[in-house]
Amino acid sequence: MLTFSVLALAMILGYVDALPAERRAGTSCDLAGARLHVPANQTQLVAPTYAPSFIGMSIGTQNYSCNATTSTYTLIGALAEIFDSSCLYGTPAFKSAPTVAYDKWTATTNLTVQEIIATLRLTSDPSVLGQHYYVPNPVGSGLSPKWDFTSSGVTAGDPNAYVIGAKIGDLPSSDPNDIDDLMVKAVEGDLASEVFRVQTNGGQPPTKCEAGSWNITVKYTAQYWFF
Repeated sequence: MLTFSVLALAMILGYVDALPAERRAGTSCDLAGARLHVPANQTQLVAPTYAPSFIGMSIGTQNYSCNATTSTYTLIGALAEIFDSSCLYGTPAFKSAPTVAYDKWTATTNLTVQEIIATLRLTSDPSVLGQHYYVPNPVGSGLSPKWDFTSSGVTAGDPNAYVIGAKIGDLPSSDPNDIDDLMVKAVEGDLASEVFRVQTNGGQPPTKCEAGSWNITVKYTAQYWFF
């Protein structure tokens, strides 16, 4: 079970409670003025010049298996809940929330994700946008990332509210423990044409493994921008 900390919730909720009531109304706050800023002096990530449809914060795991030939871990998927963090945009909590969540997510086993869903109020109910996991590549071989908003939030009930993507940009983090920032284009689904993963925390596996090692899960948090 994915778990979280009461202290982390209290810290994030403290930021949210300080927001004006009109910014917290609805399931997703106004993002008309939101713009994604990516690091300068790089070409891997190219931020759109227009506003996103959604901004979410993920809490979950990156999943790996041991490649017996190279004795290194290979990504085989992910499993995460994506919470609506649109109402945090423009507040001090916007950038710090993934780090606060990660610090507590890795330090406790007090709460399940289901309890987080019931408690975390980044917006009014429901505060969950959807889920992130991997599926068979619909246009080739291997696995592809999927963001599935078909059963949560303002898009619940829409069978096309998902996106399966292909990576087109990859910017390694300065911290070796954090997974890369990504730019992903849609290959299937109507949820978004592009998805960006930024503000990553954790998710990287150990550098080496032994043949026959069990599959592992590594906790992570991140921000996802959907355009």
